[in-house]
Amino acid sequence: MDVLWAPWRGTYVRAPRAEACFLCEAAVAPEGDAARFVVWRSRRTFVVLNTFPYTTGHLMVAPYRHVGEVEALDGEEQADLMAALGTSIAALRRALHPDGFNVGLNLGRVAGAGLEGHLHVHVVPRWQGDTNFLPVLGAVKVIPDHLEVTYRQLRETFAGSPPRP
Repeated sequence: MDVLWAPWRGTYVRAPRAEACFLCEAAVAPEGDAARFVVWRSRRTFVVLNTFPYTTGHLMVAPYRHVGEVEALDGEEQADLMAALGTSIAALRRALHPDGFNVGLNLGRVAGAGLEGHLHVHVVPRWQGDTNFLPVLGAVKVIPDHLEVTYRQLRETFAGSPPRP
């Protein structure tokens, strides 16, 4: 069996974390959406660009409430999270035309969660022939657009999405 080493990831996982939750800060301050790259809000969840993306358009969908486990979400939060996930994928399809997506959650530090206490779903657009998981394994990223350019493009696209009750 071949083994691919990513020692930088171990350093990141073991590093001490900041006290403040960046998702909670984004959740309670809609006036700061542009500075925090929040592209869309619904009643129970919001969508934010990942500022350390694997690919262009890498989004995170999170509930407003600081909760770390799926089973701790109430029914309305679960439904809204899934609806926001669908809205996010549809917006990414319209804006960036990816060939596919990786969608997932990292629950717990050992599973790769950089922010354990605030559940969030990663939505990573993928294109045929892209770098796959080279960013994870090789500590290399290919991001063709500046984050602010992607933010403006997605913010406009999400503006055309139907509001959630």
